[in-house]
Amino acid sequence: MRFLFIRTEKANYPLTVLCRVLKVSRSGYYAFEKRGPSARETSDQELTVQIQEVHQKSRQTYGSPRVHRELCMGRHQQLGRNRVARLMQSAGIAGQPRRQFCRTTDSKHGLPVAPNLLIRQFEMTRPNQGWGWVGDVTFIRTQAGWLYLAVILDLFLRRVVGAAAMTRSWP
Repeated sequence: MRFLFIRTEKANYPLTVLCRVLKVSRSGYYAFEKRGPSARETSDQELTVQIQEVHQKSRQTYGSPRVHRELCMGRHQQLGRNRVARLMQSAGIAGQPRRQFCRTTDSKHGLPVAPNLLIRQFEMTRPNQGWGWVGDVTFIRTQAGWLYLAVILDLFLRRVVGAAAMTRSWP
């Protein structure tokens, strides 16, 4: 760490002053400059590439436990989960947390409820008969925001007779 600091600051200060202040020898600094990356650093770089591959393959959802499991089980490597977590953190790789279940219906209220006119009779004898249309609204989370989708079905034809979509961007 000290040698890296000296490397970055030697353009601003004399090398002898930096070595004296940080209490390291000049010969030690020059030996550091001559050395290449250690075996551990080389191994970490190769492992970081493999971690990125596994993370990309998982559509960027895997965190360190699942990346570790994939590397150990799928690629038959022996390494620690903390090492994988450290490398992921240093490379800026993070998994996506699971989404919480979101309930959109509030049925615990005192407001009047519309009567069930269909009474679960989904068999119709002709198109456009009485209460032969049913509908539903759902929402889908996309990268651009929420997509609200409304669909109307004809129970006799068993086909969509109407649909509408509306988007709402993220706040």
